[in-house]
Amino acid sequence: MIKPLDRPASQYSLEALSLLGQLVREARLSKSQTASDLAQRAGISRALLQRIERGDPGCSIGAVFEVAAICGVPLFEQDHRLLSQHLTKQQEKMTLLSKAVRSRTNPVNDDF
Repeated sequence: MIKPLDRPASQYSLEALSLLGQLVREARLSKSQTASDLAQRAGISRALLQRIERGDPGCSIGAVFEVAAICGVPLFEQDHRLLSQHLTKQQEKMTLLSKAVRSRTNPVNDDF
């Protein structure tokens, strides 16, 4: 399949990308990191980092999130608390399911 040259994006998405890029840039500069150092640490090219900082919607979300995490930019409000709440809800759901539906907790011993 041919990659489209220009994807439609809402104004909200473009503004969010721009804001995230600015936050990444500000965090990088506050840590006195060069673009080359951060790009090398994230395992991406310097050009991709510059596109992320400009808010280019064509950047891989994995690369954007990795750069933000390295810089210490919070991606979601109260990251850790939300994650622990989600895991607790998953555990509660599992206790409600019958044992036949639950996934195995013990590894299968297939060593004959």
